Amino acid sequence: MYLNSELFKDFLNHREITWLGVDFSKAKFTRSGFSLPQDALQRYFIDWNTLIITDQKKYDVRMSFRKPIMQYDLSWVTKRNKSVKVNNLLCDFITVNAVYSDEEMVAHVESSLENVSCDSTYALFYLVESFDDHTKLGTVWVIILNMEVKRVVLCEKFMKSPGGFNLRNYWGRVFYNLFFDIQKYAYLRWENMVRTELS
Repeated sequence: MYLNSELFKDFLNHREITWLGVDFSKAKFTRSGFSLPQDALQRYFIDWNTLIITDQKKYDVRMSFRKPIMQYDLSWVTKRNKSVKVNNLLCDFITVNAVYSDEEMVAHVESSLENVSCDSTYALFYLVESFDDHTKLGTVWVIILNMEVKRVVLCEKFMKSPGGFNLRNYWGRVFYNLFFDIQKYAYLRWENMVRTELS
């Protein structure tokens, strides 16, 4: 986990955040469960992103991140997702080569931020590392950004189980479980870590 305590303390005092979406540009999916043509894959990227916007009571960004004022701008993530090719995404097994460290993820994200425009001081997105049909786990990075200084504020990897019927809802459950975890547990943990470090 990476946490910039000074920036996160400032983040706690802001009431607004921009949701940038779910980024699949670094993802790996097991071939089992995801034998999809290119156009179908792109539709699922859109569907999973749309779920979070159209069903805000279930995928509650405001409650999870304690921000009453929400903006939505999927343009950056949409462009990144359009670049994903099925041949690069699918693999037989999720190997150590598909697993990123905190340092690698922070460096990767910060190197991409010059192309992001945002009216809010803070922005948020999820970056999917893997959907593994063998282990029945989705691995997702939660990433908070300070857009004024183009820095990562928080970057943490979570592993959540899918569930439900049909491919969209089954893997969409990973994001539901992640929002629930953040709302009930992770956000309080982050707050306590910052208070401890800055006290």
